[in-house]
Amino acid sequence: MKDSQEYNVRAVERALQILSCFDDEHPERGVSEIALEVGLHKATTHRIMTTLLNYDYLERTGVEQKYRLGVHLADLGCKVIRRMDVRQEARPYMAQLVDQWDETCDLGLFDQGQVFYIEVMRGSHTLTIAAAVGQRLPAHCTASGKLFLAYLPPHELDALLGKPLPAYTDKTITEPDRLRQQLEVIRHQGYGRDDEEFEAGIRAVSAPIRNHEGNVVAAMSVPGPTSRMTLDRATEIAEALKEAAQAVSRRLGWNPSL
Repeated sequence: MKDSQEYNVRAVERALQILSCFDDEHPERGVSEIALEVGLHKATTHRIMTTLLNYDYLERTGVEQKYRLGVHLADLGCKVIRRMDVRQEARPYMAQLVDQWDETCDLGLFDQGQVFYIEVMRGSHTLTIAAAVGQRLPAHCTASGKLFLAYLPPHELDALLGKPLPAYTDKTITEPDRLRQQLEVIRHQGYGRDDEEFEAGIRAVSAPIRNHEGNVVAAMSVPGPTSRMTLDRATEIAEALKEAAQAVSRRLGWNPSL
């Protein structure tokens, strides 16, 4: 069988490379900057970007001829999220957790070594801590991320931990061996915890959602400020999260007795 990349359409491939240039650190870019980033001639880059602009995949910012991702991409992204079965099945249980604890509850997937959030339900507190739908957060210092790492195949975990682990707070675990020890604890207790490792003053717990094969496909998490999320309360919420996540898993066809 031929390599599937042999069937790539070059123009489409270049358009996707251009769209991929935009991220949280670079929400706006100019034509020259993008041409340099993707290794294309400026005129070629401009033609492709003009086509993307005409179809609302890009839009002009009005500042120094900069461009940013267009609203049509957001619409497509929402359509993808809406069709995800795990999101549909998790929403009622997330709502119950929010009602029970009056804290925000989020749902994330593991994608490209990061946690990608597909649903967020907020509590009533003025001070709430939560990711946004579509946001990505690092895996090694978030409750959901460490949960995903704990259940990765060994070779995938080795590859991820072979890369630098940046520190976000003075509590971030940046030593691979120390993180491995914590992942072992996570597997034993059945839930993940972030103790001010991504953001100072924020604690979170998470529980795994499994598919019919028993694979961890999503993580349900409850974050909150340490003033409310004490260690004891975090443990209580974690147990409730585990029950909710297991209920969602059963809805997805997981049978823990098999």
